[in-house]
Amino acid sequence: SVMAACTRNPDVLPPEQLAPLAYRSSAAPSLKLYTVVNRRTNSGAHTALAVNGSETVLFDPAGGFEAQDIVRSGDVIYGFSPAVDRAFTSAHARTEFLVTTQTIPVSPQVAEMALQMVKANGPVAAAHCAASTSSILKSLPGFESIEQTYYPKKLEEQLVNFPGVQGQTYLEND
Repeated sequence: SVMAACTRNPDVLPPEQLAPLAYRSSAAPSLKLYTVVNRRTNSGAHTALAVNGSETVLFDPAGGFEAQDIVRSGDVIYGFSPAVDRAFTSAHARTEFLVTTQTIPVSPQVAEMALQMVKANGPVAAAHCAASTSSILKSLPGFESIEQTYYPKKLEEQLVNFPGVQGQTYLEND
């Protein structure tokens, strides 16, 4: 079963093992923030960030997402294709949780910076998923207004009025 809670993912694979797994999307460069929300308390349970640049990865800091053929190096999931995206979203959208996503178009340069940063970040401590994600975002050009926070919902709220942001909510029942 999949836990929405933040755990530690220390195993980091060598780049040559990861290179062949790269998924390259034809979509425009973007950042996509995932917020897992407890439907009972409306509090944020987890934060993750997909980066679509020269390849598409998911920064899933201290995340517990595992599935067949998913390759995770530290807190980065490689080969983040639309099918893996759906599996990730579905794994977290449960009776007690919903998932919101916010997709923000960025320049290719910002997408590459974000890619390098999530890959270089290293394993995130438990319960630091929003803190690490907000820290990365705020250091990107155009995202300087982001305030670092430990609360997934507070991070989500900061992106609501971003230029070009597209929000979606996923609900599933077990």
